[in-house]
Amino acid sequence: MTAPAVEWDSMRKTRFERLSRVATISRHTTAMGIDLDTIHTKSLEAKANPRKREILVLHRDDSDPLHRMLNAIEPQTYVRPHRHHTPPKAEVFVLLSGSMGFVPFLNDGTPDEENFIWLHPTKGSLIADCREDVWHTLLALETNTVVFEAKAGPFDPATDKEFAPWAPPDDSPDAQHYLRSLEHAFRKRFGA
Repeated sequence: MTAPAVEWDSMRKTRFERLSRVATISRHTTAMGIDLDTIHTKSLEAKANPRKREILVLHRDDSDPLHRMLNAIEPQTYVRPHRHHTPPKAEVFVLLSGSMGFVPFLNDGTPDEENFIWLHPTKGSLIADCREDVWHTLLALETNTVVFEAKAGPFDPATDKEFAPWAPPDDSPDAQHYLRSLEHAFRKRFGA
């Protein structure tokens, strides 16, 4: 068994430990500031990742009652529509850089265009707050898109997300076509 990869940030005296191919975790013990260098680093890691995503976990572990993270997503990454159903959990996304589309759905899989939220620093909103049990996905509309995300814990991988049965799985050949159709509908709605 090999030791986890650790990135050391001497300026902040913080360790980032690699959790998976798409996530690192901060091992700060008291407090940690998020600066533009950290956001930029997460963007670079998302670009280098085949899934075009990278997360920096800020909470201690899966049992923490409040999960906080940076979520870097690049254009053409497919976040399969899902909801946090068992138990129901709300989620909030705060734009830190780039531009993102928040796309909710009706229960039958129809995009809920009336409730689309464009996260953009000057032309849209800065925060998207999603109620519990709402089907949704995220679209990176520009490169270097990073959001701060928070939701209730604890995390149980067996129940955290319920994936939409009407949306293609991540590894499906239909996933990119579906993603493009959602992005087209989103851009049409906002003229983006």
